Amino acid sequence: MSDARKVHIKSFGCQMNVYDARRMADTLARDGYVETGRADEADLIILNTCHIREKAVEKVYSELGRLRAMGTEAKAQGREQMIAVAGCVAQAEGKEIIRCAPSVRLVVGPQNIHRISELVARANTGEAVVDTEFAVEDKFEQLATPKPEVTRSRGISAFVTVQEGCDKFCTFCVVPYTRGNETSRSVQRILEETESLLAQGVREITLLGQNVNAYHGRGLDGRDWTLPDLIARLAEIPELYRIRYMTSHPRDMTDALIEAHRDIDKLMPFLHLPVQSGSDRILSEMNRKHTRAEYLQIVERVRKARPDIAFSSDFIVGFPGETEQDFEDTLALAREVQFAQCFTFKYSPRPGTPAAVLSEQVSEESKTARLYRLQALIEAQQRAFNLACVGREFDVLFEKPGRHPGQIVGRTPYLQPVPVYAPQSLIGSVARARVNELTGYSLVGEIVADADSQSRQSFTAEASAFA
Repeated sequence: MSDARKVHIKSFGCQMNVYDARRMADTLARDGYVETGRADEADLIILNTCHIREKAVEKVYSELGRLRAMGTEAKAQGREQMIAVAGCVAQAEGKEIIRCAPSVRLVVGPQNIHRISELVARANTGEAVVDTEFAVEDKFEQLATPKPEVTRSRGISAFVTVQEGCDKFCTFCVVPYTRGNETSRSVQRILEETESLLAQGVREITLLGQNVNAYHGRGLDGRDWTLPDLIARLAEIPELYRIRYMTSHPRDMTDALIEAHRDIDKLMPFLHLPVQSGSDRILSEMNRKHTRAEYLQIVERVRKARPDIAFSSDFIVGFPGETEQDFEDTLALAREVQFAQCFTFKYSPRPGTPAAVLSEQVSEESKTARLYRLQALIEAQQRAFNLACVGREFDVLFEKPGRHPGQIVGRTPYLQPVPVYAPQSLIGSVARARVNELTGYSLVGEIVADADSQSRQSFTAEASAFA
């Protein structure tokens, strides 16, 4: 094993990049590559990049400069290191990466990671390889199903990509340009991957997509299945304890999907539903295709179907033309919904997107001030939600050993970490735990031998009152 080739993959950005990184590692494992957490000992280094955040391209080139110096040291020791760039920056920059950073020998877009073995083999001959053609349908059909004998278990929870791309064309977003149009994976392929993960000890999956609730993959009966169809089929698998999905678009929250939250116990009562702004004027400028009132109606309908559900969201502050009143509308929406957690960002222009050329750009000072105000509100809401959990009992899926001897850590249906003192034999199983206190963002609890059958009802009542 000491002679095995080693691969180091560094991922930036979204959960889908984490998923893509793991699938590249799984594929390369079949070629004899072993993952390593150390770039300096790797034979192949892959930067799996994200184009969503500000200065994403500059960060990649900065990292490439560091890796070039590392490669020079390796060469002096008689070792060759190959550097590859994958992900959305690779898709957007293409050949420009190799022109600006000649140490890079492979550039591969996110739709083509299923070809990673072939592309690495070509690059190993000395050829500079660039593959950024859109081929997401090929990716979904040709990605090898990870097998337990070649893929080590990465934990109790795992991501499964079911959909890529987006047809919504929000004016701030690069996804349609780097990930392409909405394309869905077949149900059969999803089931094959899920069953493989379950064989490795996974007990919870999160279905991923840039617009996951627009899923419309080929079903087992030859018809197109929707996301609630897929969830219902996955819920029939006994070894699968929990199902989640992200990221959703409000326009695709169908009646059937809302009913799935009501009817399928394995579908967790936690919904990430990005709103981006509370101002109708800004939502229109963003091309979000929903209004403030429509978003609030969806929240109300989901809560009616599943009263114990909690919401998280995404917000962008400082979008071009955003006034103080627009921002106050965002704060007011957040107060009305009462989120359990949120991701908040300052707007930053993405080259090639319509919003990047709008004239009314908001000053950096205003964006920063608004971000701090929104974050303070969201943090207070998250703490209030967590405090409402103290004294309650939850089914906790235990994932790993804790920081202290004799301790294990799991997560509630709301993704809150809960450390308890209990045997490690509980890892990979669901057990009832009572929350005794809140420490930071963790709920500290203890195992409950005799589960309270009224626990869900009592928390439902309190969650409804909190909302």
